[in-house]
Amino acid sequence: MSFAIRVEGASKRYRRVGPGHRLRTVKSALLGRDRVADDGTTIPALDGVDFEVAPGEAFGIVGGNGSGKSTLLKLIAGILKPSAGRVETQGRVAALIELGAGFHPEISGRENIFINGAVLGLARREIAARYDRIVEFAGLADFIDEPVKNYSSGMYVRLGFAVAIHTDPQILLVDEVLAVGDEAFAHKCLRRIEELLAGGRTVVFVSHSLALVEDLCSRVLWLDRGRVRALGEPRYVVDAYRQAVAEEEGREHREAKEARERDEEAPAEAEAPPAPAAAPQEVLRWGSRAAEITGVRLLDGAGAERYHFVSGETVVFEIAARAGSALDDFVFGVALSTPRGVEVWGTNTDLGGLEPERFAGEARARLVCPALRLAPGEYLVDVAVHAEDGAPYDYRRKLVSFSVTAEARGVGLYFPEHRWEIDGGATLAPRRVR
Repeated sequence: MSFAIRVEGASKRYRRVGPGHRLRTVKSALLGRDRVADDGTTIPALDGVDFEVAPGEAFGIVGGNGSGKSTLLKLIAGILKPSAGRVETQGRVAALIELGAGFHPEISGRENIFINGAVLGLARREIAARYDRIVEFAGLADFIDEPVKNYSSGMYVRLGFAVAIHTDPQILLVDEVLAVGDEAFAHKCLRRIEELLAGGRTVVFVSHSLALVEDLCSRVLWLDRGRVRALGEPRYVVDAYRQAVAEEEGREHREAKEARERDEEAPAEAEAPPAPAAAPQEVLRWGSRAAEITGVRLLDGAGAERYHFVSGETVVFEIAARAGSALDDFVFGVALSTPRGVEVWGTNTDLGGLEPERFAGEARARLVCPALRLAPGEYLVDVAVHAEDGAPYDYRRKLVSFSVTAEARGVGLYFPEHRWEIDGGATLAPRRVR
């Protein structure tokens, strides 16, 4: 199988700097004196990371601060070398990793475009041919001859991203720096990323915006203290990460409360979720179980349980759930997909404008679709109950399946009510039944 990026057992360790061991002279640097502590201690930034990214894939990386995300991007970009293992890439790599990286502050934006483009592997004539497009995309025509040191952080990002995407990279690495730009430019960048993906380019995307990662990426890697905590389908990985963050916050709140009350008992340790080196690709259930999905049924307009429908019929998705303790923060959701994993449609009570009040004991939630106009085919149903911030109580994938047929035919997933009307010099007649 071809790959765009292959990371095998990659580790990166930094030698710990001892007190008073700063560089004093060029000679001391060359001789290795007074540079780092000589006791052999190291700081692990990455530890045994393994994964592959396919050509044309949007690959997300999530994790807390200090988890190794930026270090991993620097290894992929070739800025750093791994202490162990290896990192391979195929094709030109463009990286937007650090604000202002590759720019000289004392020279103009125009000169920095040529320098940065050369660093990314373009000849001067290639940069000149793309110069106008770079400036137009960045929106910096009025400031392009100003020294870069006078640019705002947002202008740095505009220029860096504009240069990076106009080098026609096979692999684009994007770190959290997009968060520095204004919303309009962020949308512009995301549209360009979508265009690159449609053209078969590979994008590795690091962001603390979990919703953005979930929407943009086809797979997500969760790094925790330099190790792979989970790798797989975006919704599973993002929800697992959210749950871990929620558990950590809960632990901190409990410890603070116990400290205030001067409780002599040792604080209870928060239960940690399983931490496999790589999560199974087909995880079908996850969540804290503060509320549980106990069953799902599909009903027709008359209330009969069915799992085969004609396109346009009434379909009711009925969720049976249970909350052991009363909840005032809960959302019920339903999502449909094809067996090949194409997301068809999804909604939840929050998107439907319903605010939670109380959920305790047994409950049923029904999503009523008066005319579910899906194209003929097989469909899978995911159901969930979660907190308003997205933290999952119980997420169940592929819990039930159903089929749809229709007398008419079409292409795609949506099957709206329709008819053809022809006039002028063209005539059509109903097809004869054979």
